Amino acid sequence: MLVAEVVVRILEEEGIEAAFGIPGAAINPIYKYLARSKIIKHYTARHEEGAVHAADGYYRASGKLAVAICTSGPAATNFVTGLYTAQIDSVPLVAITGNASTDQFGKEAFQCVPIAEIVKPVVKASYCITEPEDMVSILQTAFRVSKEGRPGPVLIDLPLDVQLAEIEYDPVSYKPLTWEKPKPDSKKIDLALDMIMDAREPVIIMGGGVILADACDELREFVEYMSLPVVTTYMAKGGLPAGHPLHVGHVGIQVGQPYANSFFLNTDVVLGIGCRFTDRHTGDLSVYRGKRKFVHIDIEPTQIGRVFPSDLGIVSDAKLAINALLKRSQERGLRRGPTLETMGIPKKRSRLTRKTDYDDYPIKPPRVYQELNRVFDDNTLFYTGCGLAQIWSGQLQEVDMPRRYLPSGGAGTLGYELPAAIGGKVGCPNRTSVAVVGDGGFMFMAQELAMAAQYDLPIIVVIVNNGYLSLIRQNQKYAYGCEYGVKLWYDDSGHNMTDFVELAEAIGCKGERVERAGEIQGALQRAIESKRPYVVDIIVERETDCSMGANIAEVREFLD
Repeated sequence: MLVAEVVVRILEEEGIEAAFGIPGAAINPIYKYLARSKIIKHYTARHEEGAVHAADGYYRASGKLAVAICTSGPAATNFVTGLYTAQIDSVPLVAITGNASTDQFGKEAFQCVPIAEIVKPVVKASYCITEPEDMVSILQTAFRVSKEGRPGPVLIDLPLDVQLAEIEYDPVSYKPLTWEKPKPDSKKIDLALDMIMDAREPVIIMGGGVILADACDELREFVEYMSLPVVTTYMAKGGLPAGHPLHVGHVGIQVGQPYANSFFLNTDVVLGIGCRFTDRHTGDLSVYRGKRKFVHIDIEPTQIGRVFPSDLGIVSDAKLAINALLKRSQERGLRRGPTLETMGIPKKRSRLTRKTDYDDYPIKPPRVYQELNRVFDDNTLFYTGCGLAQIWSGQLQEVDMPRRYLPSGGAGTLGYELPAAIGGKVGCPNRTSVAVVGDGGFMFMAQELAMAAQYDLPIIVVIVNNGYLSLIRQNQKYAYGCEYGVKLWYDDSGHNMTDFVELAEAIGCKGERVERAGEIQGALQRAIESKRPYVVDIIVERETDCSMGANIAEVREFLD
């Protein structure tokens, strides 16, 4: 059997149902057999980066792996940004690239690049298969590596002569590999409980790893049993309902919320589960750490102590650790009552929530997110990339379920949101899939609207359009006292700008422009009802600044 056929057979055995990619000469043997698959459906992207983001967004929404596939040379190098985006956010996927024949390696042959070496710093693993007989074991290992421990993307590079080689393969004997999830040290679980019981004002940090481990229900049971307040990282948005009485909100210097930041500063023991203590969460570490004691639970041993030393580190799968915490606290008869601060969470959280009900003209950006909260139901998938549109989204959107708010967190990738929303719609066809994007970010991957149109995938793109690279404008303004290279409208009138509605319609989608706050709700409803890919271009006030700061004690607020 040809290696190319075996690859497709293995993809089917590993449960792959969706492949996003662009064919080319160096990968066409695989495409010959993809075309014959009764299980895998292929979606043709318009840029190879978009294919990886779509596979990424598919997993984030559905919890199922997808494949990104492309040919050699610039096609393969276009995968790099998408792979980095998935890696930093712990998203498993398998990327397959074609390459020139092995006898062309090292000779600067046409479209021949050492992609497996190029991507090594931004993937969990990469393999260039030069011996056809190794393909089965390597691909089998790639799927296990992608999913075990801290998940991440794996790249397989397949030279053309390897794809066309004959090998022995028994489909009946192929089985996906399994792995063990790390269990927590029981003595350390007891120590963590002792620290919680001795604390004056403890707090749980719910990280994105809790969602990846499908442990949101378990965490909710534990914190309710122990009356423990919860702050969420950006990647854990939706892991606990926004209105839950123990949910304080987001801590951070950008997507952080005023009450959550102030609450955190009054804590003395912090239990972080499945979080990385990344810089946009912590800000200035001297302020963030203070005199607090930290317990850090993570599935990846190298994450513990990477940013700062923990007082107690526990290597474990999040679900296993949370279950152990609950079981052991019950066995020992340990249970805390809520503190006065904890009992006051709902009232104070409501009082310190940022204002969104602006009726101004031009539209103030926070009003857009008020309407998103009103119009879309709990089952909606939201994707966002980077910029002020993304930061406002993190600050102001209310999400009550896990795997519904699906941003590019660690990479902050402009252009991620649109193709990722397409992948989400493929993976979860019964959910509304929405990309929330600035006008700058939209243009990074606007061409992927054609993929949505071709396959009749009714995603909704909400553009918060202020005619600027507005996060960079704000940074230039306050850090450097300048403004240069950040205007995207051709003049300041607002009349001379890219017409995103015409662009959408030219690609086969629908769209409309909104310039008044009262028009937003109706436009969003029409987008839902259209059952077509739909762009809602919302023109907002141009120079509204967004709340942020260097540390969580000094976040500057610009709106009342």
